[in-house]
Amino acid sequence: MLYELATLSVHLWSIPKLLPTLDRYTVAAPGRLLGCWETEIGEILTRLLVLRGFADAEELSAERERLLLTDDPFDIGEHLVGMRLETYRMFDFVPDVEPGEYGSVYEFRTYELKIGGLAPTMAGWKAAVPARTAMYPLTAAMYGLDGVPRITHIWPFPDFNARIAIRKESYDTGIWPPRNGPENIAHATSTIAIPTPISPLR
Repeated sequence: MLYELATLSVHLWSIPKLLPTLDRYTVAAPGRLLGCWETEIGEILTRLLVLRGFADAEELSAERERLLLTDDPFDIGEHLVGMRLETYRMFDFVPDVEPGEYGSVYEFRTYELKIGGLAPTMAGWKAAVPARTAMYPLTAAMYGLDGVPRITHIWPFPDFNARIAIRKESYDTGIWPPRNGPENIAHATSTIAIPTPISPLR
């Protein structure tokens, strides 16, 4: 399976109005809607993060081309002020995304990597993920197939206070960060996002 993470920047106060239309679009379009979040803390507010899964490269490519050629992406063009579409593959030791109820707060972390940094990063993650996910599940850990070398990982938490506590415990016990992880990061960003009413992941 391949994954598309769409970052949709929208006009202020437009999200409640556009969500029903976005929901209808993702139901009818190729691919499977896995999650839709509204950003709460991060670089830019008033954004939606939309995660979809595709059976293969052909299905994803056809949908990507359709989005790029239309003047009404996701049928919400009137609300859009920016759109970024990224393609990912899941780490081969991390299960595919399974919708369900996992938490009220999700953290999206993207690490742009140093050249040659992907393989050692993945090796470190493979060793560390079992102990870390025993503390609380991981939604996704995936690497970009386009753009700069990078990984994006998505973590759910019961609430923001739980996020702080879980992350502190993982550091204090030496479970996290993975070996060869920080050493290969060139640039890191983090965004806190809240599941929208249409999100299968919540």
